[in-house]
Amino acid sequence: MKAKAKKKDGFLHELSKNKTLFLMILPVLVYFFVFSYLPMVGVYYAFTNFNFKDGLFGSPFVGLKNFEFLFRGGKDAIIWSLTKNTVLYNLAFILIGNVLQILVAIILSELTSKIFKKVSQSIMFLPYFISYVIIGVFIYNIFNYEVGLANGMLKSLGKTPVDFYGKPEVWKYIIVSANLWKNLGYGVVIYLAAITSIDKSVYEAADIDGANIWKRIRYITLPLLKPTFVLLLLFSLGGILKGQFDLFYQIVGRNGNLYAATDIIDTYVYRTLTINFDVGLGTAAGLYQSFFGMMIVLTVNFIVKKIDPDYALF
Repeated sequence: MKAKAKKKDGFLHELSKNKTLFLMILPVLVYFFVFSYLPMVGVYYAFTNFNFKDGLFGSPFVGLKNFEFLFRGGKDAIIWSLTKNTVLYNLAFILIGNVLQILVAIILSELTSKIFKKVSQSIMFLPYFISYVIIGVFIYNIFNYEVGLANGMLKSLGKTPVDFYGKPEVWKYIIVSANLWKNLGYGVVIYLAAITSIDKSVYEAADIDGANIWKRIRYITLPLLKPTFVLLLLFSLGGILKGQFDLFYQIVGRNGNLYAATDIIDTYVYRTLTINFDVGLGTAAGLYQSFFGMMIVLTVNFIVKKIDPDYALF
């Protein structure tokens, strides 16, 4: 009897019992298999001196030589500079972005004018749909030395024009500002949705107890936004080594003068594949990026699970 019960509890029994549900999830499984798992065979490129004549499995196997090139030079190795830039930019995007999004969402939630609130949301959300190509054009027309808006204003004030494209240090702030401007509205919508889902009776009880607006925000809104913030933070940290290639490439392009402050792993991989045609080296850098990102997710999730298991991803 027990053996029969075990058979009934098996996968085939579950499959026959929920055929419709399994058929519904089948397209998703096929999608991930074709576009996520099948391409993982390409990881082998990282261990070969690839050439197009011999193909993937016919190219000479070189072991870890591609990784040795990336890490050559010790502390001055190119991979550390790329990693530093990628991580620092993403930390700025994540931390500053989330703080601004929470701040704006709280301000909008406290406004009483519904018309102003809707108009503000629409205006802030609009940049999210603007292409990075267009943003690159905006940036160029603002900071171009000859015809840029910034230098035009400096000239009208009798000041000396600034060669922004020759100063790598200023582009850290330009890139971060462009990213925050583009993604602010999207994040605000998420946090505003979390705020509107808070039970109104909690705020009413706080008003009866004499809590002012600052105390409501401090003791009700912010604590109840914590699960949303932690969840978005964990998802964001998963891609902390995955730079926003479109943003960097459209703004910086192939201006080698700015690489010291703006070059990230994604742009390096792109140049390696399209200019040098070194598939093995580009794949090695991409594999390092993926492995490092996975370790960060596992580490952060482990720490969160120790502090508060309810906020962990798994």
